[in-house]
Amino acid sequence: MKIEMSYLLLAFATAMAQGQSTPPQPKITGVLTILAPKPGVTPEQVMKIMPAEIRATVPLYLDGKIQQWFTRGDGRGVIFILNCKDVAEARALIGSLPLSQANLMDEQFIPVGPLLPLGILLRDTNNK
Repeated sequence: MKIEMSYLLLAFATAMAQGQSTPPQPKITGVLTILAPKPGVTPEQVMKIMPAEIRATVPLYLDGKIQQWFTRGDGRGVIFILNCKDVAEARALIGSLPLSQANLMDEQFIPVGPLLPLGILLRDTNNK
């Protein structure tokens, strides 16, 4: 949350410095997806479906839809970086997976894109 607020403040300050009334919106290049078992879901329920989940996710990785995948450090689920143009596409992709179809997972979808403040470096270089 602290990083997100810092980024928002920096983007807002950048927009104000450029004379814009609202911060620029980033180009969405992917969706960070965080999946964790819903409260009350047992490891046994997840493991029963896990072979089908793996068979469904590997082709998505090989097709380039899953750019990166990680196990959460707390052991409570996974994180995918999906090559999707928006959250709706990511929801549809995750919704097709067995654990989601069984309604066992809490899902978070965060659109991501290039870091906007880096444009300041290019602008400053071009003005010299």
